[in-house]
Amino acid sequence: MLITAVLLAYSCGSNKEEAATSETETPIATLVSLDADQLKNAGITLGKPEMKSISATLKLNGSIDVPPQNMVSISFPLGGYLKSSKLLPGMRVRKGETLAVMEDAQFIQIQQDYLLAKSKMALAEGEFLRQQGLNADKASSDKVFQQAKNEFETQKIMVRALDEKLRLIGLNPSALSENNLSRSVSVRSPINGYVSKVNVNIGKYTAPTDVLFELVNPEDIHLALTVFEKDVAKLAIGQKVMAYTSDNPAKKYPAEILLISKSLDENRTAEVHCHFEKFDHSNLVPGMFMNADVDVKTEKALVVPEGAVVRWQNQNYVFVEAGNGAFNMAPVALGIAQDGQQQIIPTEDLGGKNVVLQNAYTLLMKLKNSAEE
Repeated sequence: MLITAVLLAYSCGSNKEEAATSETETPIATLVSLDADQLKNAGITLGKPEMKSISATLKLNGSIDVPPQNMVSISFPLGGYLKSSKLLPGMRVRKGETLAVMEDAQFIQIQQDYLLAKSKMALAEGEFLRQQGLNADKASSDKVFQQAKNEFETQKIMVRALDEKLRLIGLNPSALSENNLSRSVSVRSPINGYVSKVNVNIGKYTAPTDVLFELVNPEDIHLALTVFEKDVAKLAIGQKVMAYTSDNPAKKYPAEILLISKSLDENRTAEVHCHFEKFDHSNLVPGMFMNADVDVKTEKALVVPEGAVVRWQNQNYVFVEAGNGAFNMAPVALGIAQDGQQQIIPTEDLGGKNVVLQNAYTLLMKLKNSAEE
């Protein structure tokens, strides 16, 4: 009895394994047929795959950036109180334009010191010339002449130093006199550009180390893109880039790769710098997030419309016409996709046969329904 039970159990197990094996190894049906009415209703379009030039597009993202040399921080060398300013972030400024007016008693003191030093220099120069003549006639000692000369040189140095201080704060020494002393000084823009930051308000005292305003020179604004390590080798200086914003992807901004970073960050990405062919000041601002497409490879490829490819059980297929309304499902590998066209790499020669170009999924559904029945 025991032997009989064991044999029965073994027999049942063997039958189950054979059934499972048989079920697993059942080949997938790859042929589907439609009659004339079904073909008409399905809207099947036939045609041959074409050889076309197709490019791989690398999609990147990044932001609009300004190089450090194009960002200007405006400070005032001597400090003072901000008397007036009409600047707001985003305003355009021109080189030499007044950004703000500073006020402080020390401005008056510097002008006073300059005029006094200039007066003393004139007096010292006269004494020097007088002593020089006397010394030449031996009517004055060399010591007195050297003292006069030293005093004249000292006053010249003083005048020169105060001259530079006045120019440093934006005052013209040659136009200064006792009749036009001013307690206010204008802060002027050193560049043509835009205001990016305003850090002060009227009445605030600022030290020489404080940044009053930050300006941006838009002449060299560029696009900084992030590229993963695996894609760095696909890029080269001079490649064309089409940038666009997420809000308006239809609006393209042409650019060109100028620099590719030679190092990777902790995320295994590198930075690519691109220069806009024409920068749109009205719609693009520093810091704005941008997307970009880069064509990295162009080659001849066998392509079909994307609607010709179907996917079933982790494999891609196209339907090849077999005649008399029948279609055979042929496996293919996929390559580059571009503008609605899909590169296919057949595992067998299609031999110039027609394939289904549109509504291929109609055939797949028919095939799956037939398999379930």
